[in-house]
Amino acid sequence: MNLDPYRSFIAELAAASGDFIRPFYGAKDVAVEFKADHSPVTAADRGAEQLMRRAIAGRFPQHGVIGEEFGSERPGAEFVWVLDPIDGTKSFTANVPLFGTLIALLHEGTPVLGCIHQPILGQLVIGDGTVTTLNGRPVRSRATARVEEATLLTSDPAALPACSGGPGFQTLMGRARVARTWGDCYGYLLVATGWADVMFDPIMNLWDIAALVPIIGGAGGVISDPKGGAAYPATATLASANPALHAQVLAALNP
Repeated sequence: MNLDPYRSFIAELAAASGDFIRPFYGAKDVAVEFKADHSPVTAADRGAEQLMRRAIAGRFPQHGVIGEEFGSERPGAEFVWVLDPIDGTKSFTANVPLFGTLIALLHEGTPVLGCIHQPILGQLVIGDGTVTTLNGRPVRSRATARVEEATLLTSDPAALPACSGGPGFQTLMGRARVARTWGDCYGYLLVATGWADVMFDPIMNLWDIAALVPIIGGAGGVISDPKGGAAYPATATLASANPALHAQVLAALNP
């Protein structure tokens, strides 16, 4: 399958959504609402998703769309775009640049192309399961061999104790060389570009995960659910820089 037309289009979507989001960043008058699941949402989230939906409908009207803010259209189509306009809205509303826009393309239900765009730092990561690039240059995940040498990340340590695998990951963070909460999609960007080694999120949705699968895989990393099963679809996500390290983390999460 030739993904080049879609790769160019995903970069267009990232640029357009980034241009929309950027003026809202750091603005203290941006209203924050809370959805039924208690997650925050702003006009930046909603407007960016609407913008991307319009662009998709104009370019690929036969394609489906699944988005965090406005639900699904033609989710059974051969090609489906999965959108998370601002992954890390809590960081976004606190003027912290550890957020990003997630865009994925599914082909017959499988993620084949993914993008993480950080519009404040100007970072665009695109992966197709074979190659991952940062601003057009190929990147690779690290060859870190042991947990004790690793940088481990998670979005919200408060969520770990009650979740499957969470207590084990807390123990791993105590063993790691560095443990931080550089979370949401930015943690996966760091793993894919060789600046961190493990990222774990015990609570995930489809729009959180889809783009990450081809990005981590294309960088040479491994992504799965916390038991080693398929990463998409799942309700939790574990990404590691390489297969050997992933095996150690899985063993710790599933004693």
